[in-house]
Amino acid sequence: MTQRNLQGILGCIGDTPLIELDGLLRDIPARVFAKLELANPGGSIKDRTALNMLLDKIRSGELTPHRSVVIESSSGNLAIGIAQICRYFGLRFICVVDAKTTGQNIAILRAFQAEIEIIAEPDPQTGEFLPVRIRRVRELLNDHPDGYWPNQYANPLNPAAHHQTMREILTTLGGPPDYLFCATSTCGTLTGIRTYVRENDLPTQVIAVDAVGSAIFGDESRRRLIPGHGASAPPPLLVADSAHRVVHVSDLDCVVGCRRLMAREAILAGGSSGGVVSALERFRGRIPAGKTVVLIFPDRGERYLNTIYSDSWVQQNFGEVSHLWKESGIAAAGRH
Repeated sequence: MTQRNLQGILGCIGDTPLIELDGLLRDIPARVFAKLELANPGGSIKDRTALNMLLDKIRSGELTPHRSVVIESSSGNLAIGIAQICRYFGLRFICVVDAKTTGQNIAILRAFQAEIEIIAEPDPQTGEFLPVRIRRVRELLNDHPDGYWPNQYANPLNPAAHHQTMREILTTLGGPPDYLFCATSTCGTLTGIRTYVRENDLPTQVIAVDAVGSAIFGDESRRRLIPGHGASAPPPLLVADSAHRVVHVSDLDCVVGCRRLMAREAILAGGSSGGVVSALERFRGRIPAGKTVVLIFPDRGERYLNTIYSDSWVQQNFGEVSHLWKESGIAAAGRH
């Protein structure tokens, strides 16, 4: 993102740290690195997506303060990324969320002066909120002739933003990793990185980390607890051969992975990051000695303090699972 010569807070988007993890899985024969997208100013990898979908239209004058309105459906990280950019440039932003959106995310959006529309009831046919959110976005566009819908679900500028993510990884490592683990949702990050790997003929194996209950790769959609991980239908941005392999992880896997990451590396990351950690543990036997692995951690953990990092929430949703902490070595925090 530095090539854009951005000023102010937006100049902090991208060029996130890539750090080596030396305590996460102590007996893995590979070097493991983490791309800390939680270091973006809005707290997630979606800052890159938001910037790529908005900046050229702002600079061209297509989006102007006091006239244009940005309208998007998002329940979390992308909404916050757009809200920050719109506040910086003085643009009006209407965000369509749903009843599953956390109170913390809504509070952050309001702090950025975003206008919030909450969808209270899911689609009666599918039981999902997304179709209703999209219908509401289309209604709002009809009401606002100067409205712009970035449409994270189908906009090719979403995956294009992550070519830069991959370039940063190559620059820091001095070459391509052997394996890269990436969580899925809109599939913008996955498609962008996989496209870059294919077009540049890199040897990197891209491992998609999907949620149990997600329909992205053909499974039946079921209830999921971790926001921003998986999807109720295959996203338009998903392309053929989007990943070399797919690893499915459960909501509980995400919780255990997050807590392992916090206990062993002191990194407080979001739910899909925990999924990536658990996917690596499951896949570790297929990684030969001496290889290099990169894990993408999409967002911060502060927005999950009342869920993933809450013992009462975990017990309410999964029962008594404290034995998993011992089995995973989480109780023995730190390096020994």
